[in-house]
Formats: sequence, structure tokens, C-alpha cells
Amino acid sequence: MATTADFKNGLCLEFNGELYVITEFQHVKPGKGPAFVRTKLRNIKTGKTIDNTFNAGVKVTTARVEQRPHQFLYKDDMGYTFMDNNTFEQVVLEERLVPFHDLMKDGQEVTILFHAETEQPLTCEIPPFVELTVTYTEPGIKGDTATNASKKAIVETGATINVPLFIEQDERIKVDTRTYSYAERVK
Repeated sequence: MATTADFKNGLCLEFNGELYVITEFQHVKPGKGPAFVRTKLRNIKTGKTIDNTFNAGVKVTTARVEQRPHQFLYKDDMGYTFMDNNTFEQVVLEERLVPFHDLMKDGQEVTILFHAETEQPLTCEIPPFVELTVTYTEPGIKGDTATNASKKAIVETGATINVPLFIEQDERIKVDTRTYSYAERVK
């Protein structure tokens, strides 16, 4: 059990019979009335985010989860196959448990969350930034750079990312996996 004073980003709790992770929270003390905590909770199974307000001091049930490093091996009809970096055991996850799967390439290091009591895999988290090679993009036209214009580019994993006009084919770029956006060019 924990109270609202123990809230932090990444805390996993049982709420309405489901497992949720706190993505944002804010303690609010209005001039009138009792204090409360505004939160954004992401459902681990569905990935949907909900807003919820807890009264200050309310007790919530936390869920024990473990993060374990894994390496992405391949995708087949069964799902996505990962290998534990420590024990070399393989885990197969369904596509719904692997957000941003179109940004993963073979050999990608990921973190898989497991429910500590049941040893059931809950979700897969990829690093906040990944480096990918642009396989196709239209050439940028000289003189079109007066504004913050962008164009679509297809990267080696098949995902489509908006990139600045100066990015050319076969360049390596860094992609922000949280926002699905171009971060910088990799040299």
C-alpha cells in the first residue's frame, strides 16, 4: 500500500482491477478545500491514458513490477521474440504488448516489464531514442527552407517519420520514440 505522497512517475498501481503506470502527477493545494493529486495513468495492457484525481492521503494498492533487459530477435506469426540478456531464455510477446514495434530493428536492446508475483510479461519499452537509416525520402528542393518545413521519410524498419528537408536518403537519424519524431542527424 502507498499513499498519494508516494506518487512518482513510473509507479505501477492497481486501479479499477487493472494495472496502470503513472506518467504524470501534480499535487494541488487550492486556496479553499482539501488538497488533491491530478494524475495521468497509462493502462499497461491497452496503452490507453486516462486522467484521474485522487484526494490527498488516499491509499492505493501498488503492483510489484520488475524491469529486465532483453534483446529483440525476430518477429514471426507467434509475435515478437526477445532474449533475456542474463539467462538467454526467450520470451514471445503479442503485438499489442510491444508499442512502437515499427521502430525496432533486430538486435535492439529493450526493457520488458514483468509482474513480480505472476512472472507475466506486461509490456515492452524501447529506449527513448533510436538510430535508424533513411531508406527512402523525396529530395529536398533548394529554397524551400525558409520555414520549418518537413517531409516524410521511410526508415529501415518501415516506419514513416517526418524529417527536415535537408535529410537525404541513406543518412542516419535519431528518432524520439516517445513522440515519433525526428531528433537529430547522426554522424
